[in-house]
Amino acid sequence: MTLTAEPVHDVPTSDVDPFDHEVLEDPLPLHAALREAGPVVHLTRYDVFAFARYEQVHAALVDWQGFGSAAGVGMSNFRHEKPWRPPSLLLEADPPRHDAPRRVLQKILGPRALRKLREGWAADADRLVDEVLAAHGPEFDAVPHLTEAFPLRVFPDAVGIPKAGRENLLPYGDHAFNAFGPANDLVAKGAPRVAELSAWVAAQCAREALAPEGFGADIWAASDRGDITPEQAPLIVRSLLTAGVDTTVHGLSAVLYAFATHPAQWRRLREDPGLARVAFDEAVRWESPVQTFFRTATRDVAIGGHVVPDGHKILMFLGAANRDPARWGPDADAFDLGRDPSGHVGFGMGIHQCVGQHVARLEAEALLTALARRVEAIELAGPTRRHHNNTLRAWESLPLRLRTA
Repeated sequence: MTLTAEPVHDVPTSDVDPFDHEVLEDPLPLHAALREAGPVVHLTRYDVFAFARYEQVHAALVDWQGFGSAAGVGMSNFRHEKPWRPPSLLLEADPPRHDAPRRVLQKILGPRALRKLREGWAADADRLVDEVLAAHGPEFDAVPHLTEAFPLRVFPDAVGIPKAGRENLLPYGDHAFNAFGPANDLVAKGAPRVAELSAWVAAQCAREALAPEGFGADIWAASDRGDITPEQAPLIVRSLLTAGVDTTVHGLSAVLYAFATHPAQWRRLREDPGLARVAFDEAVRWESPVQTFFRTATRDVAIGGHVVPDGHKILMFLGAANRDPARWGPDADAFDLGRDPSGHVGFGMGIHQCVGQHVARLEAEALLTALARRVEAIELAGPTRRHHNNTLRAWESLPLRLRTA
């Protein structure tokens, strides 16, 4: 990466491609270099402004008036380009358009509403762990058998979509998150199935396709009450199906990888299973399953001693902010259950903060608690393999060895 000072505005510039496969495999050196370079760095390859320090990332996330989402949270600028699908009413909208859908989902996915799912999800996690150990023994690939299997069992049930076709959720989400980046080989790889997968997802969002009870039915009931319009209801269901699976899968993979590489922290969790949610949040901070998000300057915005010009895209490096020593101290790179990770930006911040984060935490709590009861130690059983995505930090394979208690 070449870093130079831009002579007119004195903004450091870089010719780096943050979506290059070498960076996607290991983004940490780039994150450190961008933090070191300054509060704002101009990425000349894409003409976007990068924020990698916690202070600026947090500031941009909470300032929806200056750094808007309505022009898209990817590289594509909806001021000038037509989006590949109707924009998300949650992620790609600002107030007032964003307000009613957000209010409806916050109520449906809030902690109080999720209490009724807790017991069932805990029992399902127990069954899954028992099934996996019985079928595969102590060594298996955690990605297909645990971290993908559990969300694909419980979350679509909670939304109320049929069991047939659920295998489409992961490739659809993978392409949606790839599409936030540039039109590179990862986007091209998913393009042949876009029409098919989009049509399947759209069909699941219709009222008649959904179970009479569940998140989906609750969203349609909100439209019957007039809280949202009938046109908005399927788009809000689509938001759940797009962002509610892949991110949780990769968050669960992150926490299992963290425990496999930090055995003392696993012993700590076994001694105090009440730390399950702290462990998940610390893993989300440490690994940042959602690595990046874009915003668009709605005017000339001053930040970090520089000015981001109106209409320019901002690339926020959530993963870099989540390991910024200025916020997290000299041990920012450590996975530590003694840390309070609550300020992390892995779920975003401000009015666009992930509305499904309580769902993800409940899934993680159920799975980690089920494992903690049965498993004395978690170890890597072979080389791990990353799955590259323009937005997500993910695994293709995570071979584990579980030493049962």
